[in-house]
This record gives sequence, C-alpha cells and structure tokens, in this order.
Amino acid sequence: MSTILHKYFIPPPTIPSQTGPEGVRYDFNDGARVLLPEGKWHVRLLDADSGNTLFSCDTDSGWVTSNKKYYVRFQIQVFHQGKEVPFIDETLDLRDKPVVISFPSGTLGDLMGWFPYAERFLLQHQCRLECVMGQEIIDLLAPQYPDILFSTDDTLRTTSPYATYRVGLYFQGDTDHQPVDFRQVGFHRSAGWILGTDPRESPPRLNLSAPRIIEEPYVCIATQSTCQAKYWNNGTGWSEVVAHLKTLGYRVLCIDLHAHHGDGFVWNHIPWGAEDFTGRLPLQERVDLLHHASFFIGLPSGLSWLAWACGIPVVLISGFSLPISEFYTPWRVFNSHGCNGCWDDTNLNFDHQDFFWCPRHKGTPRQYECTRLITGRQVNGVINRLHSTFTENDRNRQKDVLIRDFL
Repeated sequence: MSTILHKYFIPPPTIPSQTGPEGVRYDFNDGARVLLPEGKWHVRLLDADSGNTLFSCDTDSGWVTSNKKYYVRFQIQVFHQGKEVPFIDETLDLRDKPVVISFPSGTLGDLMGWFPYAERFLLQHQCRLECVMGQEIIDLLAPQYPDILFSTDDTLRTTSPYATYRVGLYFQGDTDHQPVDFRQVGFHRSAGWILGTDPRESPPRLNLSAPRIIEEPYVCIATQSTCQAKYWNNGTGWSEVVAHLKTLGYRVLCIDLHAHHGDGFVWNHIPWGAEDFTGRLPLQERVDLLHHASFFIGLPSGLSWLAWACGIPVVLISGFSLPISEFYTPWRVFNSHGCNGCWDDTNLNFDHQDFFWCPRHKGTPRQYECTRLITGRQVNGVINRLHSTFTENDRNRQKDVLIRDFL
C-alpha cells in the first residue's frame, strides 16, 4: 500500500519534523509518528478527543506509528520505562503550524469535489496550509484562494510540515486512510471525513467574470469518460437528446477533451448534430463557456463537476453510481429497473485497468444495462422540466416589468 500511495501522493518527511527531549523525534505526518534513539522507552498514542488509548508499548530504538492516517487529534506520550510521567506529551494542535494536504494529480472532478474541504480545514484549524495537486487545477483555483499555498509534487515548499494528510479514493475497504468507506458517503464527501471537517458538500470558487461570447441560447454536453461503465450506453440516447434540444431552440456544444474515445474495438463518438467544441483547452476557458450555458448534460465525470462548480443546472446521467455518489442535482437521471450502483457496492472493487469493467454482468446481454435502460425519452423528460423553469422565470420577469411600468 505504501508504494501505491507514494505513486499518487507526496511521501512524508523521511525523519519526523519535531525534535523532543532525549533525541526523540515525532510529528503528525501520515498519522502520528515517533522515532526513538537507543534506550528503554514506553510510548502511548491516544485519541485526545475520546481519551481512547490507540497503542501502547515498551520498546528500545525504532519507529512507533499509528495505523490511522486520516485526521485524528492524536496525543503522543513518551515515557522512560518504569516512569509514570511522560517527558513528551504532545497533543496535535495545528494552529499556526505548517500543514500539507496532498491530492492526486491528473483528476478534475475529484478535485472539484474535494478541494472545498481543504479550505474548511484551514478555517477550522488556522494553520499554514499548502495544497499539492496538478498544475492545471492550480491554475484554476489558486487565484480564488490567496490564503492557501499551492504546489505540484515537484515544487513543494513546506519541507518540514507538522502534519500531512492525503485526500484520495481508498479501495479494498481501506479504513486506515479514511474513517468510513467512500462508497458509503459519496466520494467527494469522503474528503470531509478524512480531514475531520463538516462533510456537507459545497462547490469550489471559480473565476466567473468572463463576458458572454455566444449570443444564442446554448447547452454544453460531455459524452466521454474514463471507462465504459460511466458512459450512457443507450445506442440512440444522445442523438435523441441533441435533436430535442435543437427543437427547444438551443445550440448544443460538445466540450469533451476527445471527440472520439474508447478501447479495443469499442469507440465512443461525438453525438450526431452536436457542435464540436472538443479539445485540450485551459480549464478556465471551459469555465468561461460553461458559466453562460443554459445548462449542462453529462456523465459522472470531471466536466459535470466543473459545470456544478460554475453554478449552472446539471443534468447528470449515471447508473453505475448511485445518486448519493455525486453532488446533489435535482436533474439527476437514474433508472432503478435494472442492475445499478456497482461503483458504490462495498462488496465490489473497481478495476482501473479494465476499460470494460462491469463486475456483475460483463460478457452477458445485461452488460451496462444500468445506463442502457436510461432512454432518450427519460432524459428529454428531465430536460423539459428544466426548460420549463426558464420559461416560467421569463414569464415572471415579464409580469414584474408590466407591474412596474403600470405603477
């Protein structure tokens, strides 16, 4: 597990950053850590909030570390063997301390969901916080969060942090790096549990100041994802939706990274009739376009999370995940008549290497029925309800103008 973690996260300092009496070193990087010189010692690790003793042992030289790596208000006590009073008694206190929160790079939706908990952590503890993530996300977020230091794996500036936390997805039922399995609480809210903050969701702040460029009403869509289980696997669904949006008077802009994506003999293509706005563009340009869209239609993938952060309505189509797995939207499309929710099933583990992962029905006629059963008619029904809110708002605005002019 440690090798895998070091692949996606910055490793903790090789030696604990805090120096105590008798040459003992300790810190709270990757849990509570104590490094002992030669001698006869007794070490206790406690949860300061509950008073529970988590670990207690007699030892000579070497390491004592906690199993739990997420936020716990640890208390470290070090004694000389046979003594009743500790000569080190340190309770985690992050105020004014250098702290690093490490996020995996290369993800968009995850960071949109996770990052607000980092700011919540900063406000809660009043620490000196540095966040590590990919440069593309830094470019998007850093101007909106001047009180947080941002860096990539290669540019980390806090070299001797008092504490470090790793926010990510931990599979195989891992409860050493997360207090509850992310599949039980929603993967974005898991960040709140890992950091010990209020786990209620909230979007990150973005720069939404760009002027509108496209005059006509338009809708943005994103149809591509990282594995086939996340796709809308209804053969005619997207074409039905694009055609319907046009009858409602919208331009339909596809803003995926790739116009065509897949693996082996299965490839997914930009829907017929959609305008091709695909390509590797700076995320801020995507935000500028999304912010002025009437709404967005997408999958459980990064661009849906970016649209949510832009504050526009999101029609989210997914069956492999349960509605609690993503941010709340009243326009969530889900079909309960077939197999669904494998992503959130704690008895199953997602295989990142298998583009065609379908753990219950792979190779059978029921493969991907979770989204095959979501029809264009079902999605268009949600679009109609959403569109009617715009026309109702227009009518109400017109009434307000008439009343104001009359008065």
